Amino acid sequence: MNKVVSMKSPIGVLTIEGNEEAITRIDLPGSSASSASSGSPRSKGDGGTKRAGPIRRSGREMLAPLEEAVCQLEEYFAGERTEFDLPLEVAGTHFQRDVWFALSEIPYGKTVSYGELAEMVGRPKAFRAVGQANGGRIGGYGGGLPMKRRLLALEGVVLPD
Repeated sequence: MNKVVSMKSPIGVLTIEGNEEAITRIDLPGSSASSASSGSPRSKGDGGTKRAGPIRRSGREMLAPLEEAVCQLEEYFAGERTEFDLPLEVAGTHFQRDVWFALSEIPYGKTVSYGELAEMVGRPKAFRAVGQANGGRIGGYGGGLPMKRRLLALEGVVLPD
């Protein structure tokens, strides 16, 4: 059975869903999924992460994959982590999973276009489908361009206006 935890971050509240084995979803603030309160590592946050003592949800200890996700995301937002090592269990089509795992191969601080990502998954003409698999559109981003800029700036990448 999946459990959900929310985490404050510099980009807003992240919703993380998982089970005893893996993370099954992370929603960015303001994403259509988080707005519907479901769980896919976007609204404005208060600028910082918060964590006081052991993480608990509804009076119980958090599942290990959820706790590890929160820890790794906190390290990422603090500039201390450049790679994630989380057990993932993602639901989607074969193509979507290929795209999502190809995303995880993009090095910290680097960017690729949807066309380049389509080539990475062996479907060079599927750049529009790659954009849709990312919850975005051509020239866009599922969490909005301001969030995209903030996340890339965290990794030292500045996009032109």
